[in-house]
Amino acid sequence: MHSGTWSDPALTIALALAAGMIAHTVARHLKVPGIVLLLATGVLLGPDVLNIVRPAALGASLHDLVGFAVAVILFDGGMSLNLERLRREAQSIRQFVTAGALVTAVGGALAARWILEWNWTTSILFGTLVMVTGPTVITPLLRRIKVAPRVATVLEAEGVLVDAIGAIVAVVALEIAIGPTGLSVAFGAWHVVSRLAFGALLGAVGGLAIATLLRFQRAIPEGLESVFTLAIVLLLYQGSNAIMPETGIVTAVAAGLVVGNARAHVVAELREFKEQLTVMLVGLLFVLLAADVRMIEVAVLGWAGVGLVAALMFVVRPLNVLVGTWGTDLTGREKAFLAWLAPRGIVAAAVSSLFAQTLQEEGIAGGSELRAMVFLVIAATVLVQGLSGGLVADLLGLRRPSNRGYVILGANPLGRALARALGETGEEIVLIDSNPQACRDAEAEGFRTLHGSGLDRGIQERAELDTRAGCLGVTTNEEVNLLFARQAKRDFKAPRVWVALRRGHLGINEEAVHRFGGRVLFGEPQAVDLWTLRLEQGEAAVESWFYDGAKTSSMLVDRDLDLRLLPLVIRRGRLVLPVDEELGFQNGDLLSLALAREGRPEALSWLGMQGWKPAGGEEIAAGPSVISSAREPREEAF
Repeated sequence: MHSGTWSDPALTIALALAAGMIAHTVARHLKVPGIVLLLATGVLLGPDVLNIVRPAALGASLHDLVGFAVAVILFDGGMSLNLERLRREAQSIRQFVTAGALVTAVGGALAARWILEWNWTTSILFGTLVMVTGPTVITPLLRRIKVAPRVATVLEAEGVLVDAIGAIVAVVALEIAIGPTGLSVAFGAWHVVSRLAFGALLGAVGGLAIATLLRFQRAIPEGLESVFTLAIVLLLYQGSNAIMPETGIVTAVAAGLVVGNARAHVVAELREFKEQLTVMLVGLLFVLLAADVRMIEVAVLGWAGVGLVAALMFVVRPLNVLVGTWGTDLTGREKAFLAWLAPRGIVAAAVSSLFAQTLQEEGIAGGSELRAMVFLVIAATVLVQGLSGGLVADLLGLRRPSNRGYVILGANPLGRALARALGETGEEIVLIDSNPQACRDAEAEGFRTLHGSGLDRGIQERAELDTRAGCLGVTTNEEVNLLFARQAKRDFKAPRVWVALRRGHLGINEEAVHRFGGRVLFGEPQAVDLWTLRLEQGEAAVESWFYDGAKTSSMLVDRDLDLRLLPLVIRRGRLVLPVDEELGFQNGDLLSLALAREGRPEALSWLGMQGWKPAGGEEIAAGPSVISSAREPREEAF
C-alpha cells in the first residue's frame, strides 16, 4: 500500500474504530480495564511505532470529531445517574464537585510548579485539566468491582459532574492564559458560573423536550427513538457551543440526567443503544488521542513526571476526599476507597489535546509537554488504580458478594412459594411487587420486600440485580415478566433469568424468552393465575420429593397431569435452582413441587412410577397410571 494512503482521513477513522473495538474485546476476555489496552493500541498503531493511524491527517476536524464523541459519552453518563441515589448522597457529591474539585486543581497546579518547575501559567492549566476523573473509566470499573452502592454513587456522580465543571474551568483558564493581560480572576469566575448555568438550563430544557416526546408512543415512530435522541443531543451540544463556547459538555450531561430519569417507555432501549455507542466512541477517541501523543515527549518528563503522578495519587487525591467527605456519614473504609480510585478519562485527554493545539497556534510554549503529562497521568492512574481497584475493595470489605441469592418479581402466593423453596439453603431472597398487601404478606413471612414496579431502574438497583445468582418473573402478567427478565439480563448482566409464561396466552412464546438468553420457569407455560389462586385459598400445598430413579433428562410433568402438580425448585447438594425446560434430574435430587388437592391420587401415583418418593419416606402405591407416555427427552443442562 502506498505510504500516502495511510494519511487518508477516512481510513484513519476506520482504523481507529476497528482497533478500538478489537482492544475492547480483548480487554473483556482478559478482564482488564479497556482503556489500558486502548492506550497501548493507540501508541502501537500511531506514528511512534507502526505509523498506521495518523491523527494529523484529520487536521482541525480532529477537535470536531472529539467534540461529537464527548457529547454522546457524557449524555450517556448523565443518563446513568439516578436522582434518588444522588439525593441520598447529596452532601458528599456537592462537596466533591465544589471544594474537592478546587483542592485537586490547586494541588495539581502546585505539584506541577514544584516538581516539574513549570511556569505558573502551564502549572495552573495542568491543575484544571486533572480536576476531572471520568465516567468512561469509573463506570466500567465499578461494574466489574461491584462496590457498596453509596460509594459507587459518589464516584459515578463525581466522574460525570466534575467532567462538565472541570472542562469549563479549564477552557476559561486557557482563555485567560492566551487573552490580553489584565483579565482578572473575577472575569474567570463569572464566565465559569455563567457557562455552567447556561449549559445546565439548555440541557434541562432540551432533555425535558426529548423525554416528553419519548413518553408518547406515537410522537416518534417505533424504531426511530434512539437515533432521534442522538440527533437532538448532538444539536444541543453544538448549538450550546455556538451560543456560548464550551458549554456543550454541561448541556449534554444535563440532558442525559433528565432523559435517564424520565418514565418513558423506551428509556431502557435508549440506554442500551447509548452504552453500545459509547463503547465504540471511547475506543475511537482513546486510540486517536493516544496516537497523537509523541512518546519522546512523555519520556522527557522522566522521573519528575512519575513523581507528579505519585503526588496526585497519594497527596492531592486524599486531600480532595478529606474535604469532599468532611461532615458526611461515610465510613473510614469508604473514604479510603474513594481516596484510592480516581483514574482520569476521556475529557482530560480531549481537553489537553485542545490545549496543545491552541497553545501551539498562539505561539506559547508548553502545550506538548502539558498534553504528554496528562497522558502519563491517564495511563498511570488507569493502570495502577484500575487493576488494583478490586483488590483494594476486597481488603476494605466494600465489594458486594456476587452470584448470591435470587430476586423474584411477584410477591403473590406462587412467588412466595418459590421464595421459600429457594431460600431453604440459606439463599438471600428479595421479592418485588407493586401490590402493598402482597408486600406485607411477604414481609410477614420474613422476606426482604421492595414495594414498587419491578421495571423501575431504581427498584432494580436497590434489589442489586447485578450481584444475584438469578432473577425470576412470576407475576400473572407475562409481558411484565419478560421485560423484567430481559432488563436483568441486559442491564445488570444477571447470569440466569426465568420467565413465567401463561398457558393458552398467545402474546409471548418460549422462543421470545430464549432469544435473549432466558429460560421458561416451570419448564413450559403454566396456568400461573390458577396456581396462584390455589395456593392462596389452600387448594394446593408445596411438598418435597426425592428422586430415586436412574439419571434422566426427561421433563418431569406430562401435559395431562401438569394442572395437578407444578414443579418449582430442584435442590442438588448445596445447589438450588428453579425448574426450567433445560433441567434434568438425577438420583438424590430433592424437588419442591406444588400439588393440587383435586386429582392428588393420580399425581401421587404418577410420581411413584417415575421414581419419586416423599421426603418423609412414606411409600406411594403405584397403581395404573392415567398419564400419557413421557415426552421427548431434552439434553440435560443443570
